[in-house]
Amino acid sequence: MMAGVTQRLRAVWHARNLEFVRDRSTLLFTLLLPLMLVVAMGFMFGGKDRPLFKIGVLATSIDKQAHPFLRERYVEFVPIASQAEGIQKVTHQQIDLLLDLHGTPRYWVNTDSPKGYITEKLLLASAAGAQREPVTGAAVRYVDYLFPGILGMNMMFSCLFGVGYVVLRYRKSGFLKRLHATPLTAFEFLTAQVLSRLALILFVTAVLYAGIGAIIHFHSAGSLLLLLLVAVLGALSMVALGLTIAARFSSEELVGGLLNLLTWPMMLLSGIWFSLEGSPPWVRWIAGIFPLTHVLDAARAIMLDGAGMAQIAQHLIYLAVTAVAFLALGAWSFRWRYD
Repeated sequence: MMAGVTQRLRAVWHARNLEFVRDRSTLLFTLLLPLMLVVAMGFMFGGKDRPLFKIGVLATSIDKQAHPFLRERYVEFVPIASQAEGIQKVTHQQIDLLLDLHGTPRYWVNTDSPKGYITEKLLLASAAGAQREPVTGAAVRYVDYLFPGILGMNMMFSCLFGVGYVVLRYRKSGFLKRLHATPLTAFEFLTAQVLSRLALILFVTAVLYAGIGAIIHFHSAGSLLLLLLVAVLGALSMVALGLTIAARFSSEELVGGLLNLLTWPMMLLSGIWFSLEGSPPWVRWIAGIFPLTHVLDAARAIMLDGAGMAQIAQHLIYLAVTAVAFLALGAWSFRWRYD
């Protein structure tokens, strides 16, 4: 009897191994995805030791020869587009000092910031005579920065995996084949899936927002209604993206690989854990493709800076356009049958 059990177990084990190996696309994702992630992350974030201080410079690019201070070691200099943006970052202690080298050099430093105190000494030691513009303001706690990222990450996984695998299961079980015999169109089916998942995600996010907020008392300076609008458009965009992936494929391993190919870069580059400010422009450009990046940038602008509709309009437009585009693409490429 034991021999029969072992034989059946070996037969099923062997069959499953052959099924996996013969699925070339899945095998390719399984082998290449970890390799690509390690190489990409090492290339983007490896190299020199991380700097101790971050200084904003009012310029479109950093010219090391423009001022002796710009050649200091262990200091990261990042270009800042506008004075108002730079002062806001100094106030929140997101950068340690803001430097303006146009005409007579001047700088803004937060008198409440320990790092600001040190960087001011470094600046004056390099070249005295710069005009001082003091500002005050408490630092944005890391938990205040992280909180929108955690909610966004939870939303991302719920949107992509929660919808993609459901549609895949419907197709493999033959449920979609039976639906295809009804007057229901692909667009109607996908829209219903989007709205169902949207309602669930918004409910869960609202519960987490209220529950965690009662515990850690995070900073929220902006409008809750505007924050809700960001959540709605962001969830729509990511749900539609998940449906686009599951609209045509029938292999669970392939769909899982494609979803991982989307979620891991988003989790690392969309600003969940840390800001990409100061990273290479091409890294920020790639990050700007992902819907999650726009969700988090808009949410943090509302919660941390009290931004209004005008300040986050570009993020809202991007999310709305991608939601419609992904849903249309999913409806166009949708396949009802498993074979």
